Amino acid sequence: MQNQTKQVSPEYERRLERALVSQTLRRDRTGDWLFSELAAELDDAEPLAIHDALANLAQTGVIEITGEDVRASPASRRLDALDMIAL
Repeated sequence: MQNQTKQVSPEYERRLERALVSQTLRRDRTGDWLFSELAAELDDAEPLAIHDALANLAQTGVIEITGEDVRASPASRRLDALDMIAL
């Protein structure tokens, strides 16, 4: 059987990563996000694409993942507090 993995464009991946970072930095919410909550917020994105984007962001230290919990990293939160992140 042929591999059915969808390829996403770099632009789509960038927009998805920006949306995920934006969600994790929301000031109207405290606490971690569950993967399912992020997927619900970004309902037009495929779960696999969300998973891959989260993995990329975690690998570079932008977010942290513990089990199903997702949060902005302390460094991302600090940069946001300094108004250095403009989404």
